[in-house]
Amino acid sequence: MFDHSSYDSHEDVHLFQDAASGLKAIIAIHSTARGPAAGGTRMWNFASGEAMLKDVLRLSQGMSYKNAMADIPLGGGKAVIWGNAKTDKSPALFRAFGRAVESLQGRYYTAEDVGIDVADMAIVRQETAYVAGLDHGEAASGDPSPVTARGVFLGIVETAKRALGSGDLTGRTIAVQGVGSVGGYMCDHLAKAGANLIITDIDQAALKAVADRTGARIVAPDDIYDVEADIFSPCALGAVVNEQTLDRFRVKAIAGGANNQLVIPELGELLRRKGILYAPDYVINGGGIINVAAEISGNYSSEWVEAKLARLVQTLGEVLDEALTSGQPTNAVADRIARARIASAR
Repeated sequence: MFDHSSYDSHEDVHLFQDAASGLKAIIAIHSTARGPAAGGTRMWNFASGEAMLKDVLRLSQGMSYKNAMADIPLGGGKAVIWGNAKTDKSPALFRAFGRAVESLQGRYYTAEDVGIDVADMAIVRQETAYVAGLDHGEAASGDPSPVTARGVFLGIVETAKRALGSGDLTGRTIAVQGVGSVGGYMCDHLAKAGANLIITDIDQAALKAVADRTGARIVAPDDIYDVEADIFSPCALGAVVNEQTLDRFRVKAIAGGANNQLVIPELGELLRRKGILYAPDYVINGGGIINVAAEISGNYSSEWVEAKLARLVQTLGEVLDEALTSGQPTNAVADRIARARIASAR
């Protein structure tokens, strides 16, 4: 564990198994310097335990940085459940997961992520109070995906100002990878702004629904890397910017809602050399966790969420400007700021 390439001095990592329900889960807490760790739960049919561990460690660290850049009083953590989200869900599994969260006694708050919805979190809530993203309760605000999507859309506009010379997306082509909860809502914003969309996903029903309401053109999953577009917006899983895809991009910017888009940090410098402006993922996609933070506070305020979201978009612009002025990769600039904020809190 301590030698793992993605460990990055996590405070603690917890493995849970419940034979009766079939639960296999990991909860990773990267930092509680700024407050209790918070981050969603992902359910995925991982290829191996090693893949599962790597994913949760990277996601947990990303949440520490995301929450620091969003300037909210939360640390970073993440949970993953090993299983097929379409076939392996059960009330018993989510209640077992709720007991796992409860055992951490408030060091970690959970919410929705890939493969998990509001109904699943409602079952988790039966076993623990440390849950957000609910649609019932005094401070409940429901699925945070729409807020994430709007934040990513605003971040795309901010990125376009620098990469394309204007934030006006009329007639611009945006290639969107993944049209699920975040990507689908984001496509609606982009279409309303006049953008031309090229979309892909493994979910054919979601693709058709988004294409029908936005006029988007559908391409095969692997073809999305080769399309000619102004901006590539990854909104599915991470590690899509890698050695194999780097030379295929025909865009001026990458800005999307997926976590951990760069397979390794060095890809940020390689994107810079190619003249592709990269919006660091944990900065642009922080809208959802801002919404979750408002819910965790117990006194949800849409005005507070809006103010924090506006400031986050401003922070993204500051990161991009510093990178362009200094010649540094954007992810290096964002990492430095996030680490400094966490160290200051510690």
